[in-house]
Amino acid sequence: MSAAKALELATEKNLDLVKIAPQAQPPVCKIMDYGKYRFEQAKREKEARKNQHIVDIKEIRLSLNIDTHDFNTKLNQTQKFIKGGDKVKVSIRFRGREMGHPELGTEVMKKFAEASQEFANVEKPAKLEGRSMIMFLAPKANK
Repeated sequence: MSAAKALELATEKNLDLVKIAPQAQPPVCKIMDYGKYRFEQAKREKEARKNQHIVDIKEIRLSLNIDTHDFNTKLNQTQKFIKGGDKVKVSIRFRGREMGHPELGTEVMKKFAEASQEFANVEKPAKLEGRSMIMFLAPKANK
């Protein structure tokens, strides 16, 4: 049908003529209440925004000579963050002469990764950046 005829039909029904696919040959149009359509679309978008969860990155700081109780406390805190759906950045800051022994930091990170293996995946393995070693943990995907 011609565009003029379609527009006449739309005004007759007191509705709008909306182009659905303007690139098509001939262009595809639809007769609808555009204001109502925009309102419902905004309503759907608002509902989708309400249901989405923003993933935060929480940080846990370890030290080279961390004791078992402190280690377990940090592990429990990490588990709480992961269960909340957040990612966790685990870091070790090397001070002074500790810079000469990055392998000790790697051992602590490996031990932490193994301990958190049941509830988290290692997203980025431990890597030395300047004076600190950083590793990222992410929640395990639900099956």
